[in-house]
Amino acid sequence: MHGLVKYARGKGHMEVRDVPAPTPDDDDVVISVQATGICGSDLHIFEDAIQIPIRVPVIIGHEFSGLVAEVGSHVESFTVGDRVTAMPSVRICGRCRYCRSGSFNLCVNRESMGYFHDGSFAPRCRLPQRCIWPLPDEVSVRAAALTEPAACAVHAVSERTRVRAGDVAVIVGPGTIGLLCLQVALSEGAIAVVVGTSHDSARCRLAVELGATRVIDDEDENAAAVVREMTGGYGADVVFECSGTSAAAALALNLVRKEGSYTQVGLFSHPIQVDLEQVAVKELTFTGSFGQRVSSWRRALSLMASGHLNTEVLVTHEVALSDWEKGFDLFRRRGGIKILLDVNS
Repeated sequence: MHGLVKYARGKGHMEVRDVPAPTPDDDDVVISVQATGICGSDLHIFEDAIQIPIRVPVIIGHEFSGLVAEVGSHVESFTVGDRVTAMPSVRICGRCRYCRSGSFNLCVNRESMGYFHDGSFAPRCRLPQRCIWPLPDEVSVRAAALTEPAACAVHAVSERTRVRAGDVAVIVGPGTIGLLCLQVALSEGAIAVVVGTSHDSARCRLAVELGATRVIDDEDENAAAVVREMTGGYGADVVFECSGTSAAAALALNLVRKEGSYTQVGLFSHPIQVDLEQVAVKELTFTGSFGQRVSSWRRALSLMASGHLNTEVLVTHEVALSDWEKGFDLFRRRGGIKILLDVNS
């Protein structure tokens, strides 16, 4: 079979190669990949600008869904043909304070698919059965390819930030993660505002369709003034920075009210300068959100099955595996929202 391989460290060093098809160990499930999406982290892997451990050569890709193709001798919960998705945390130690508290996303020895173990940018991938989630009947395989980023949004909004009904929640950056955070915030009863730029016009239109109370183009409007007007002069109760840019982080700090909450969701891939004095002066709750936990996956799939979280509407393009560079460039230029790779073409 063919897979998209990061074959050496450094910028680039990525190509489609002939790779061996995986076979299951006793506790493993081999999945026939039906849909898999390009994540911003995949671009960071290409650039070799990411803090998550990488081992090369490795097939990248970690957002996916598919059908069970083979199971190991110790697997009892899944059978061939089952529709599934999977958590990317292939290896966790189970012993550190984070694993023992349920925060496996912070395991000090965590090894993820697409970074350290072969991922989903190939027709088949292999994971331990611990990572596998069955799909609800209401969730299509195509929609389920976005379960991983949906679980990230649940972790950020509902678990790390604990948005409450009536909160004015501002999402800065209407990409995939931002639009998923929007939907989760709405499911919690928040008054949701999305801030983008002129490059985000299509994404902002979709934000309106998904239920955003207000969408602000920060290049045409003064976002801080609009948010203050909406909140009696105070500012947002909570702000989610989802774009991973220094300008967006600075804007987010300006939008949040005193005693409000700022949650950093986007990854920057490099150090930035930001006015952290505002955290002290405003007495902010400053929170980071990384990955997801078991509880995040359970709630994400529940929200998707109930219709409160629409992931399939975010898919705008699908390109062949051989055209992966076109897909990466489209993502880099913000030419779409979620771009899938057809690994079976």
